[in-house]
Amino acid sequence: MKRFTILLAAIMFAASAFAASRVYELNSPDGKLSVAVEAGEELAYTLSHDGELLLDKSPLGMYLEDGTVFGGAQPVKKVARRSVNETLQTVVYKKALVKDEYNEMTLKFKKFSVIFRAYDDGMAYRFVSHVKTPYNVEKETVKFNFAEDWNMWAAYVTHNTYSLEGQYFTSNEAQYTYVPLSQWNKDRIAMLPLMVDGPSGKKIVVTEADNRDYPCFYLYNYDEGKELAARFPAFPKELKQGGHNNLQMIVESRESYIAKCEGEQAFPWRIVAVSENDVQMADNDMVYRLAAPADPSADWSWVKPGKVAWDWWNDWNIRGVDFKSGVNNDTYKFYIDFASEYGIEYVILDEGWSVNGAADLFKVVPEIDLQELVTYADSKGVGLILWAGYIAFDRDMEEVCRHYSQMGFKGFKIDFMDRADQDVVDFHTRAAETAAKYHMLVDFHGTYKPVGLHRTYPNVINYEGVHGLENMKWSPASVDQVTYDVTVPYIRMMAGPMDYTQGAMRNATRASYYPSNSEPMSQGTRCRQLAQYVIFDSPLNMLCDSPSNYMQEKECTEYIAAIPTVWDETIGLDGKVGDYIAMARRSGDTWYVGAMTDWDERTLVLDLSFLPEGEYCVEIYRDGVNAHRSGRDYAKECMELPADRKLTAVMAPGGGYAAKLVRKNVK
Repeated sequence: MKRFTILLAAIMFAASAFAASRVYELNSPDGKLSVAVEAGEELAYTLSHDGELLLDKSPLGMYLEDGTVFGGAQPVKKVARRSVNETLQTVVYKKALVKDEYNEMTLKFKKFSVIFRAYDDGMAYRFVSHVKTPYNVEKETVKFNFAEDWNMWAAYVTHNTYSLEGQYFTSNEAQYTYVPLSQWNKDRIAMLPLMVDGPSGKKIVVTEADNRDYPCFYLYNYDEGKELAARFPAFPKELKQGGHNNLQMIVESRESYIAKCEGEQAFPWRIVAVSENDVQMADNDMVYRLAAPADPSADWSWVKPGKVAWDWWNDWNIRGVDFKSGVNNDTYKFYIDFASEYGIEYVILDEGWSVNGAADLFKVVPEIDLQELVTYADSKGVGLILWAGYIAFDRDMEEVCRHYSQMGFKGFKIDFMDRADQDVVDFHTRAAETAAKYHMLVDFHGTYKPVGLHRTYPNVINYEGVHGLENMKWSPASVDQVTYDVTVPYIRMMAGPMDYTQGAMRNATRASYYPSNSEPMSQGTRCRQLAQYVIFDSPLNMLCDSPSNYMQEKECTEYIAAIPTVWDETIGLDGKVGDYIAMARRSGDTWYVGAMTDWDERTLVLDLSFLPEGEYCVEIYRDGVNAHRSGRDYAKECMELPADRKLTAVMAPGGGYAAKLVRKNVK
């Protein structure tokens, strides 16, 4: 009896010791950001910046269908630490070099590990499975327990709002709602990235990276407090072809799990980015850094960024010609001639070139002769890109890429996935890989936000997942696109490039805007449209308006045509989320500056003291004196950069400012 009592006491002591929490700390290289990971009854972390608590105890864990838990009350077997300080050479990005400096801590358990990284501008963690046999992930706990009931910028899903489940079928295009965390709309889930106002002017953005075969998550507030939790779309069980022009797969039912896994693997990174001021978040590299790098042995020199003369937004609406415009060879030759004249690299054939409803990319409408167009475009030095519906592309991906690559096309704009479950995330990876095999660019539309696939496969040159200018073809005047324009650079753009499709030559004030399908317009001024080519990250950048309109606006068109779409350097100058933004970007020795305001008239003094020594010629496009009445009113002026290296940007309501700075006597 005595031996039994001693044994029982020993077991109870061991259990008590096991239950006691251990805290493992990790700091950023600059020492300001601090992560404290608690391993006890559950696995959780807290996050602080410069002594201020940002996230209180936030649990994490993964649960497999066989009962295995990654997390929970399990002992840490080993702790490994390392520090990294290197520079990443980019292929297609907003800067040529990315600083990748962080401290890392890996907590190793019996069947899994959790890797935490602390950067100066954020933290991230990911699970790594050591299970060698196939398994299903039933659910994953991802929670963000904010320290206070701060205000958030949430992009609620606006599609299929009859249920939370229905909202997983979405193109991820929505404007932002600015409310406290506790005032979450219980009828909505929100897409990533999501921004929260932190203490002392700090900004906090939640997103994810390196999803290649695992579902993306959305956010929800379950208990009207200050904690947000992830919601994952479960794996599709039954799919039915349908949706837009029979090009989508509609989920009829789902499995009881969110992902099927083959064995040992690393799961996506969960990111909490932190900035000390607003404009820093518009130049955050967390997603790019955390994505898997491209194959270092591969040659990506064939990936050519550039601008695109786009047909769909302007409804093929050209004038002054002797043929009926539309989806036909004469119209596309007109677009090609326009692109060639202005040095625009590409023309896109958007939806309409293949037989509507057939979901077959080998069935071409009789009005189009693709080989004739490719031959003509090639003679003019212009590349052609084809629009492709999701199912039409997926049903014979290899042959589609092989056939159209051999014909001479340069890439695909793939559209209408509108889901983010594991099945569709895997499609994005397969599409990127297959297209790369045939040296084809990919622009994903009707999709979720970027998660870093553009680093892994640099031919993934752009994404939609943004409430872009296309919405102005049908949106009522109550839709405030101007405020969105000065919000999205800090939030959605933080995840990666966005195919916003700017370039409108019909520019409306708040009072004069109205939706129009065939003669669409932008909200805000002409100079706002010019500035967007500087501010918005978009390596494959559309000129959305009609060539007929551009040819009547030669001065602005030449400016747009000359702006690079990738950059050597990016600097955030000034900004406040939802109010205004100003950024500078460098390509070679030439700098571009862009600024935008909300509906308030605004004057910004832009400090360019960071510029290298030397004299600069400055070409400025500013809102005209009557831009508050006519959005198309602008003025161009040329000057030398003042000795104090400051430019004053005076912007009308909904206005913008764009400048090009060329350094003198550069050899």
